[in-house]
Amino acid sequence: MTITGTPAVAARTTPPVDACASSGGTALVAALLGFTVITVDVSAVNIALPDIRASLHGGMTGLQWVVDAYTLMFAGLMLSAGALSDRAGARRAYAWGTGLFTLASLACALAPGIGALIGARVVQGGAAAILMPASLALIRQAYDDARRRARAIALWTVGGSVAMAAGPVLGGVLTETVGWRAVFFLNLPVGAAILTLLLRVAPSPRRPAPLDVPGQITAVLTLAGLTFAVIEGGHAGWTSAPALTSAALAVVGAIAFYVTERRHRAPMVPLPMLRRRTVSVSLAVGFAINVAFYGLVFMLGLYLQQGRGMSALTAGLVFVPLAAIITATNLVSPRMAERFGRRPVIVIGQLVLALAMFVLLPLDDGTPMWLVILLLVPTGLGGAFAIPAVTAMLMDSVPGQRVGTASGLLNAFRQTGGALAVALFGTLVADGGEGVFSLAGMRVSLVVAGGLLCGTAALAGWLLPRAGR
Repeated sequence: MTITGTPAVAARTTPPVDACASSGGTALVAALLGFTVITVDVSAVNIALPDIRASLHGGMTGLQWVVDAYTLMFAGLMLSAGALSDRAGARRAYAWGTGLFTLASLACALAPGIGALIGARVVQGGAAAILMPASLALIRQAYDDARRRARAIALWTVGGSVAMAAGPVLGGVLTETVGWRAVFFLNLPVGAAILTLLLRVAPSPRRPAPLDVPGQITAVLTLAGLTFAVIEGGHAGWTSAPALTSAALAVVGAIAFYVTERRHRAPMVPLPMLRRRTVSVSLAVGFAINVAFYGLVFMLGLYLQQGRGMSALTAGLVFVPLAAIITATNLVSPRMAERFGRRPVIVIGQLVLALAMFVLLPLDDGTPMWLVILLLVPTGLGGAFAIPAVTAMLMDSVPGQRVGTASGLLNAFRQTGGALAVALFGTLVADGGEGVFSLAGMRVSLVVAGGLLCGTAALAGWLLPRAGR
């Protein structure tokens, strides 16, 4: 099924079926490459952080913003990026996003200081938000047959999961062998390849989807204020002027967002949708899983390099078994959900991930590396087991015309969870601000993540529907 607008627009812009079919494989490769590269950028940078700090002389606050500047813009702009893709057409929006992401990656690679790097990461995150929904729209446009389209989307999903797991490995290899700037330079040939492939993809239909500019602005202000308050509160004190001002900005932004969404004729977040149990619980589960996974990857990169004195390459290789487990579990999860139902898979996945947080509590500077790798096994199993079922349940719980909105919401909540985890856990492991990695802070962070997962697992078990796959 192609994405169309009004009948008149569809008649003029919808490409012939043969064109869609002939460019289907090309569109899938282009979509997969883009989704992979924006996902790798979320996790690969974590391993490069110590080298970035040494090169650009940034403290822990700067390192947190290197990660969160990207993640926050990714999360905040995700809410309206789907509408932008509809208005411009998937292929055009995807090309815009790819070009902007590639240029921002070049700016990251050439950054002379930590401030310039953070600024370039902001642009990167905004471009990534454009790429995400446009990549899915490309696939939907290219495959008319529902079964072929489902297989293509499954490949897209698995590709993203593999990229997330493999990001630390790739980041470690590039940082150690070439330097941290290579993590960003790698995006340049990938971006060029995507733009070349798009020349062979059929033009996309355009739909006059409304943009909710006030809602978008207030959403970004709220997320930025909240994250800044957490980071500054940990370093300058929770009652410091920057922390209190940022917290006040977040509160005002949240109120303004709520009022805007209630009054806007086409809100990017329809508030009645959030009142559905399945939607609200799915968003909470996605948030909690990313708090645990993103937070753990961030802390492990610092633990292995600063706490254990490992090189970036060796630290990256520690993640190889984790990447393999996540990939295998992603492939198994849909079959388990089909056999036993989605709710048990979602609950069990969260509880396994919570267990993963708790079993890592005894880690110290002398823990044998074989044991560290073994203790990471539940981490690979838990989130990868639950997320496909959460995504499928959410998509099935909303009307067809709201699937894009629901998908954007889930991704926004997941990215927000990751951003806040880096903000909070970064302050806890910084040992007072700017230097020594704190094992005690990591343990507190693991307990917070594990407790949150137990809470959302209980919520899912109580509120999600019992029946249905």
